[in-house]
Amino acid sequence: MKVQGNVFKFEDNIDTDIIIPARYCSSYQKEDLTPHCMEGHPEWTDGSFAKQVKEGDIIVAGENFGCGSSREVAPLCIKWSGVSLVIANSFARIFYRNSINIGLPILVCKEIVEITDHTDEIKANLRTGEITNVTKNKTFAAEPFPKFIEEIIKSGGLINWIKDQGLT
Repeated sequence: MKVQGNVFKFEDNIDTDIIIPARYCSSYQKEDLTPHCMEGHPEWTDGSFAKQVKEGDIIVAGENFGCGSSREVAPLCIKWSGVSLVIANSFARIFYRNSINIGLPILVCKEIVEITDHTDEIKANLRTGEITNVTKNKTFAAEPFPKFIEEIIKSGGLINWIKDQGLT
C-alpha cells in the first residue's frame, strides 16, 4: 500500500481535543465531524484545516500525537478529512490502537519528522516502511506494520477485516 500527499506539520502533544473538540463529539457522522478537524489548534480555530486538507494529504507531527481523551472519533475525523497517513515521533497508545482499529495508517519515523516542513510532499510505502520527502529528496525507513495489522488497515479497519475474514 502506497500513499503520497502534501504535509500538514504539527508540533508535540497534539491531543484529541485539538483534533476534534469535545463539543462536536456527540455525532459519529462524517459530515458533522470533518468540518471541525483540527479546530482545537490555535492555527485552525476557524475550521480552515478541513477546507485546506485534500484527499491523500499527510500529517507529520512530533511526540505524543493523539494524547488526551480516548476518542475513536479523533482518528476517524482525520481519516474522513482525507488524510492518508499520520507520521509522528511517537503516538499516545490509545490513539495508536484506535487508528489501527478504524484503518488510519500511522508510522513512527523521527528522521522524516525532523527534516519535513509544512507543505512538503511525502510518499510512503506502508508495506516496507520506506518514507520519502519528495521535496527534499530524502528517504528514511520506518518500522512497517506486522502483516496482520497491515491487513486490518488495508481492509479499512478492524470491523471490515472481521467481515472480510467471514467471522461475522
